[in-house]
Amino acid sequence: MNQHIQIPATAWQTAKQSHCIEDWQGLPYAEAENTYTHYLETWLKDSNAYTNTYFSRYFEWQGVCRESWFFKCIAEDMLQDQGVFITKLAHNDYVNETFPFQRIRCELNTAQVKQASFYILFRFFNADNGELVSGGYQQIVFANHQRRISRLPAAVLDKIHTYEVPLDVTVA
Repeated sequence: MNQHIQIPATAWQTAKQSHCIEDWQGLPYAEAENTYTHYLETWLKDSNAYTNTYFSRYFEWQGVCRESWFFKCIAEDMLQDQGVFITKLAHNDYVNETFPFQRIRCELNTAQVKQASFYILFRFFNADNGELVSGGYQQIVFANHQRRISRLPAAVLDKIHTYEVPLDVTVA
């Protein structure tokens, strides 16, 4: 006697797990082809009377790491003859304190890369002990010199894609 058992598709199909930018700590960074690493140092000028690093420095670090990545990995000319990069959104979460004379390791990736925009993801670590100290993201839009949104050159998009963290990941 043959009996047919109904097995729901969810039992045999691979699942998709979706992530969102706001959950930057939980993104699947290991899925990116490349991660850019940049080192910074904190100084007395970066801190208050209690020697805590000023919160504003974390945003400065995002800018320094973004420029370093773009110059060294994407386009040395920063696409100045074609247009400008506009930061549409910037977010930073403070996680742990930093103090003067510490080395900070920045890891940079991208997400949601589109024809004229993309997100840059930042994670900052204490370089000596690996502790996460801060992280966040920026949404970047490319515009022509008249400030109208424009497509990024295909070769530039290809390079940016190599740093992309996929937000939809197949889970076995």
